[in-house]
Amino acid sequence: NMVVVPGAEGDFGVLPGHTPVLSNLRSGVVDVYNDGTVSKSLFVEGGFAEVTGKHCILLATDAKDVAEITPEDANSRLTMAQEAVIATDDNGKGAAARELTIAEAMKYAVNNRSAGGSA
Repeated sequence: NMVVVPGAEGDFGVLPGHTPVLSNLRSGVVDVYNDGTVSKSLFVEGGFAEVTGKHCILLATDAKDVAEITPEDANSRLTMAQEAVIATDDNGKGAAARELTIAEAMKYAVNNRSAGGSA
């Protein structure tokens, strides 16, 4: 019935009949609602969302069911990203910083799910 998308400028909800929108995605969780409850949560690393009156199409660089991401996976990715930021030369700082942002968002999503939230 509704999808909540992590847009570049903030989360936004999409309902049937929504005004057309094209938005960048930031790393975060897409929540799919059916009958007022979250039926699926997907972690996306970025990409684009295209919204029409009938559809919400996500073109994500990578997407994974939040339920499939373990706290250990998220912690490991964050540790490796933090180490990469420190160890990378100036030419790789942008990519390392992006990976750190993704890893932080993934850890937040997993922690929020573990705390009983919908991420």
